[in-house]
Amino acid sequence: MQRFSRVAGLSRLANLCLESACPLCQRSTAQALCLDCQRQLQHLRLSPSQQTWRSPLPIFAWGSYSGSLKRALTTLKYENQPQLARPLGDWLAQSWLQFAQTSEKMPEKSLLEKSLIVVPIPMHLAKQQQRGFNQAELLAEAFCQRTRLPLNPHVLMRNRSTEAQFGLSIAAREQNLADAFTLNETVVHSLKRSPHAVLLLDDIYTSGATARSAAQTLRQQNIAVYGIVTVAKTTIAKTTIAKTTAAKT
Repeated sequence: MQRFSRVAGLSRLANLCLESACPLCQRSTAQALCLDCQRQLQHLRLSPSQQTWRSPLPIFAWGSYSGSLKRALTTLKYENQPQLARPLGDWLAQSWLQFAQTSEKMPEKSLLEKSLIVVPIPMHLAKQQQRGFNQAELLAEAFCQRTRLPLNPHVLMRNRSTEAQFGLSIAAREQNLADAFTLNETVVHSLKRSPHAVLLLDDIYTSGATARSAAQTLRQQNIAVYGIVTVAKTTIAKTTIAKTTAAKT
């Protein structure tokens, strides 16, 4: 009994040593997020009917960009907390897998016959070096670990630094992202040799200007784009999607 007590005591001590502060609330936790913050984030998960739209570029979003989810993504990017990408990317993957297995809103069946490859939206090299990581790539790593889809972060490159999208009008966002991406020709040749379709991944979907610009760059080289998955969508996203869809019909 005494030996069991010593072992239990050592186990508790080891757990305490492994714990750190939750980046959102500073409570002690052995995980990337404490259980209370995880519960708050799960409350912001969108219902299945709100997660997808059949726009010119099919979109899947895990949650609403508000409250603790907005805080989590801001903390991930601007407070040097890359470990937050793992749970967020994993939750996105779990929801997307459920959607892919059960939903009738899946994109064209012809694309399902191709091998999906996940491509995170790239940052400009200078900005990525300043931040130390690309949040979309970290989210994609967790997403692919769960879905078992292949990841290639080198397909797209950002060929110029763009102005921050926050506060820009929809038209200004489109202009800001025009011709912002280019392709890695070496990778593109390998993609064209086999029937791949690209699944783009980003942290936030707002007006869709970034996703559309990236998709256009790929499609200009006859690379199929399956759609985009994001951790969060903003409140203006659905209105923007509806306007974009109407303008193209």
